[in-house]
Amino acid sequence: MIKKVLLILTILLLICSCKDNKKVEIDNTDDNYRVFYEIFVGSFSDSNNDGIGDLRGIINRLDYMNDGNINSSDSLGIQGIWLTPIFYSPSYHKYDVVDYYRIDPSFGTQEDLDELIQKCHERNILVILDLAINHTSSQNEWFKQFNLAHQNNDRNNKYFDYYTYVNSNDSFSGSFCDLEYTDQKYECNFSYDMPELNFDNENVRNEVLNIAKYYLDKGVDGFRFDAAKYIYLTDGEASVDFWKWYTEKLREIKEDIYLVGEVWSGEGEIARYQTEMDCFDFKASQADGIIAKTAKSQDINAFTSYVVNYQQSLASISKERMPIFFISNHDMDRSAGYLNAANGQAYMGANLYLLSPGSPFIYYGEEIGMKGSRGGSNTDANRRLAMLWGDDDTVKNPEGSTYELKNQINGTIKDQLKDNNSLLKHYSKLIMIRKKYPQIARGEYTMLDLGQADLGGFKIAYEEETTYIVHNNSDHEITIRSDNFTQMLESCGFSSASFKNNELKIGPYTSAILK
Repeated sequence: MIKKVLLILTILLLICSCKDNKKVEIDNTDDNYRVFYEIFVGSFSDSNNDGIGDLRGIINRLDYMNDGNINSSDSLGIQGIWLTPIFYSPSYHKYDVVDYYRIDPSFGTQEDLDELIQKCHERNILVILDLAINHTSSQNEWFKQFNLAHQNNDRNNKYFDYYTYVNSNDSFSGSFCDLEYTDQKYECNFSYDMPELNFDNENVRNEVLNIAKYYLDKGVDGFRFDAAKYIYLTDGEASVDFWKWYTEKLREIKEDIYLVGEVWSGEGEIARYQTEMDCFDFKASQADGIIAKTAKSQDINAFTSYVVNYQQSLASISKERMPIFFISNHDMDRSAGYLNAANGQAYMGANLYLLSPGSPFIYYGEEIGMKGSRGGSNTDANRRLAMLWGDDDTVKNPEGSTYELKNQINGTIKDQLKDNNSLLKHYSKLIMIRKKYPQIARGEYTMLDLGQADLGGFKIAYEEETTYIVHNNSDHEITIRSDNFTQMLESCGFSSASFKNNELKIGPYTSAILK
């Protein structure tokens, strides 16, 4: 009798084990074609009840971002995290660094960062740090020594020319601030308390290289470079030359490093930097970008031709480059202010850039339709508001914010996790689809012209396989007959789609993946 009971228990355990093994499938992405998630650290999740988001808070929320199960419907499923600056700094935003080798105490410790990296890597999540190196804080020891050296006219001081400076009576372009107790001025393009480093100085170059090496040795997977074109304000060629040197050195340290630059400019200028690294595509972002315009029913063919031409343009620059699409980030008004979730436009906006090639970036809170804009107060703090968890998280809005909670109309994460039709569940499904069909991120796109302004898409070639993506960016259902397709693989959006007898029926603000 006992043997029979043991046998039955063993069989039951094996059955349960098989079910669990079948259910849990780990993301095995081994390249940089990933969906990234930008976290404004101080506004994300608070672990110690001081109202400020921190690294421990991010660790506590990893299951929300990626629980390690590729098929999970309760996890967003992101494959990479971009942390805004975490280094010691006097500001809430941390883009003015006092000490690059010290984690800001309000965010935690180096041990917290080590643990975060380890736990992310266990789930195959890359971690990249925001690295602002064109300027530092005026409280940085380098600048204090620079100031002292100039006051004493001590040219033997190592730090005498660590920062860009001019004599007060010199002619110059750009923004310069008075250097106290001297007749000189230092470059200060962003603020008087953010002096610009002098990259003609070999010591400065070695400093920023050592900083990057320190964090790469800690396990960081790469960097987002802030204000990349401002290395030399008035000399773009010199800036590009610097990034050529810097990125080559970094790739010597880590061959598969993830590098992405912020070059907030026109396509022509961005292209100069794309010879050295991937760059965000600013033309596609914000309220007047082609993603938002198309999500609000602008001719779909304008979008599809743009994506195809952009991919081809990048390929002509370097075979290593890929599109980095996004809708908004911490420097922009949030997309929920111009893409409505209730009428489906936010769903279509997500489809357009998450079902496109490359490595897209989601701004935290975008997936639940969080709002936030500068408004009349003209403050970026309103774009960096506390994440709406809907539980007992104590994270608060950053200092200087004026955006009222009553303006948040799309609910919290807790609310949306319960709703299978929510925007959050939609984002999760889109990321799952990208993982399931690697050709979406990696394939070669050509335009699929279906003869309509509100129905179009792509033909994708990848590893001798052809896949199609069709978008309906209108507010009504569309039916077409086509001999191109043999089977519908997936549909996602504000509505649904079906394919039968060569007839594709696709609902409003909805996309279909076919073969």
